[in-house]
Amino acid sequence: MLLIHCPYCEEDRPEIEFRHAGEAHIERPAGIASLTDEEFARFFFYRDNPKGVTFERWRHVHGCARFFNAARDTVTDRFLVTYKAGEAKPDLVEAANENAKGAG
Repeated sequence: MLLIHCPYCEEDRPEIEFRHAGEAHIERPAGIASLTDEEFARFFFYRDNPKGVTFERWRHVHGCARFFNAARDTVTDRFLVTYKAGEAKPDLVEAANENAKGAG
């Protein structure tokens, strides 16, 4: 079973308690009402889907119900780090080192 760390509850919980909520750190365009249909579609529908590390938004629906962000490797499905919504993207080198310490 995959365990995901909720940064608000501060504990690892089973994946069935969480829901994926899309790509993280998406900036809403200024003057959204004045966008062309193509510009609006690009903002609203098109997302990156990289192979490797990606930043995602998750929700702990069967826990605190709060949204948080995570850096996850799409190849291994391993969560590198989770962090509270509104916080800046973490330094992944530092996060990898912290995970290595916890695993060893």
